[in-house]
Amino acid sequence: MRCTQGAIWDVAVDARSGSPTYGKWVGAELSEENWSQLWVPPGFLHGFMTLTDHVMVQYKCTSVYDKASERAVIWNCPHLGIKWPLPSSDIVLSEKDREAPHFTEVKDWFEY
Repeated sequence: MRCTQGAIWDVAVDARSGSPTYGKWVGAELSEENWSQLWVPPGFLHGFMTLTDHVMVQYKCTSVYDKASERAVIWNCPHLGIKWPLPSSDIVLSEKDREAPHFTEVKDWFEY
């Protein structure tokens, strides 16, 4: 994952049941200025927050898109404790993301 215009806060969460880092997350600011990238391995959830008004991201996948494989958890799940850099009053979500379950409600999506 990389940000080629603007800036984002990018997060990956280990969703592999049995993993020693299950439920742990890592976050990084990716921007056109810092050229940083974040690799999100299979079995990890991925989400990002835009930090600027005009953002363009680029990413590669391990396979072609498969709607049946799509997964989501609520962005502010207290179990995960992700430290998002903007206040929740600034968050704009899609309907799918607003209705996503908590991380504790989903089990065995991926195995370690």
